[in-house]
Formats: sequence, C-alpha cells, structure tokens
Amino acid sequence: MKMRRRQRGAALLLAMIILTMVVTVTTGMLWQQTRAVEVEAAERARAQASWILVGALDWARLILSEDERSNRQRGRNLDALDEPWATPLAEARLSTFLAADQDNNVDAGPEAFISGAIVDAQSRFNLRGLVDGAGKVVPAQLAALQQLCQLAGVAEDTAQRIAAGLGAAGEAAENAEAEAEPEADAPLRPSRLADLAWLDIDAATIARLAPWVDLLPVATPVNVNTAPREVLAAAIDGLDLGTAERLVQQRQRKPFASLAEVKAQLGEGLALDAARVSVNSRFFEVAGRLRLDERVLEERSLLERRPGGRSGNVVVVRREKTSYVTDLR
Repeated sequence: MKMRRRQRGAALLLAMIILTMVVTVTTGMLWQQTRAVEVEAAERARAQASWILVGALDWARLILSEDERSNRQRGRNLDALDEPWATPLAEARLSTFLAADQDNNVDAGPEAFISGAIVDAQSRFNLRGLVDGAGKVVPAQLAALQQLCQLAGVAEDTAQRIAAGLGAAGEAAENAEAEAEPEADAPLRPSRLADLAWLDIDAATIARLAPWVDLLPVATPVNVNTAPREVLAAAIDGLDLGTAERLVQQRQRKPFASLAEVKAQLGEGLALDAARVSVNSRFFEVAGRLRLDERVLEERSLLERRPGGRSGNVVVVRREKTSYVTDLR
C-alpha cells in the first residue's frame, strides 16, 4: 500500500515537473515571438520614418532650387530671411500634405507629425577659412574667431588651438593624398563642427560656439543678410556691435542686394572683403523632425546649392540622424 502511494506521489511530482517545464518553454517561446514582432515593428517604423524624412529633404531641395530660379528671373542675386525657405515648418500632421481622396484623408492618415526648418549655413562664421590652401593661418580670420570666442566666454587660446589643429589636419590630409609618411600624432581632418573634439576642443566649448560658427566643406563668406550681429562684427574689421545691429535692422526693412549697399551703411574707414562677406549663400542646413506614434526621429542635413538653375542643382553634402526616441512616456 505504501509502495503504491509512493509511486503515485512520484508520478504526480514528475507530472508537475513536466508541466512546469512545458509552461516555461512555452512562455519563453511566446516572449521570443512577441519580442521578434516588436523588433520588426520598430525596424519597420524606423525605416518608414527615415523614408518620410527623405521626402521632406527632397521638398527642401525643391524650395531652394525654386528660390534660385525666382531670384534669377527677378534679376537679383541675394539670399535673405524674407524668402520662403527661411520660414520654418511648424509641426503639422503628415496627412495634411497628402492628396485628399477617398482612401487618404486627414482622419484616415497615419499618426505622423512633421516639422523642420532651413537655416543658412553661411549665417555663421566658417572655420574652414581659418587656414589657406597652403595650410597657413589667415590672420584676419583668426582675429575674427578670437572675437567670437571672447563673446562666447570660452578659453582665450581656443581660437589659436582650433586654427593650429585645422592646419595640422590639413597638412596630414595632403600628405596622405601624396602617399607621404604622416606624423604619428597628426590629427584627423574634421568635417563638421562636432569633430573639433578631435582637436581636443571640449564639448562645452563647441556648444558655446555652435550658434556663431560652423565647419563647411570649403571656405565661404558670411552672408550679411542672414548673419547675427556678433558674426557680422567679427567678419567686418572695425565693426562694433551697435553698427552691426543697425545692419540687422536695415536688412529687415530691405535686404542688401550688393556689398555696395552694405558699404553705404558703414562709416568711413571700414572696408569689406568679398572673400569674407557676401549677400548670398550656397550652403544651407536642413533640420527635420518626425513624430510617428511614440517614436521621434530627428535628422540634420547639409545642402549645397550649385549655380546653374537646373533640376537637381541642390545636392546633399551630408545627412545625419541626431536622435531617435522610441518611447515618449
């Protein structure tokens, strides 16, 4: 009798163990399947968001191309903040931009909201002009950067360190192209502002300079029609902040069509260098933001508008994702 009870107890225990194992395995399989579905959905949403922002970027390219065509028809060659490209796009539901038909309307459209802005990259001081083609520091440009560093409240030697680093990086890049032996401690050549970290410039300093400086592929002048007063004062030798502010107020009434018009607003003794200031631009920065359900994707792109007015004259120089948030709660 006791033997039968022991056998029944053992059988019951074995059955419970088997049941526990089955439940554990099943639960694991269900979790893996659920996780796989979530990962697939996240990747699909990421790809969808990326493609939507590609479309928005193409729209920005069209706006800049049409702006050049319009200026050419009107016989002017300037870029100013009163043009359509300078108006930011407030967050709007994506379906409002789609064709209204029976299958695609505001109510049936995706829960996607898009916003963005086009900024003149030449409204900021371009660090690429700190050194010339021979890798030598340009004194006037160095003095301009030193003035901006002082206004930004960063270390006094920041401008000199950036100029020296860009010169050394340019020389190393030329040696590499010539297949010469590079120096072991030669810095990499920065391609964007954040890359100044390669020159031992800390993140806090870069953040302080970011509103006023940039790093473009080639040396460019500052656009008088779009630059803030601090950048104008740095780009025009002898210009004080008060006169720079008057230039900003003047261009709000009527953008400058030529450097001669800018010169007319300046006092005697102030000269304009066409290599340092202009009234038009060729580089623009596009910031795009897409909110899709609980996901947010932000991208920043640099565009170059090349002369000619042909379709496709606005090209993407670089495109980078700045943030991707998958849960807003």
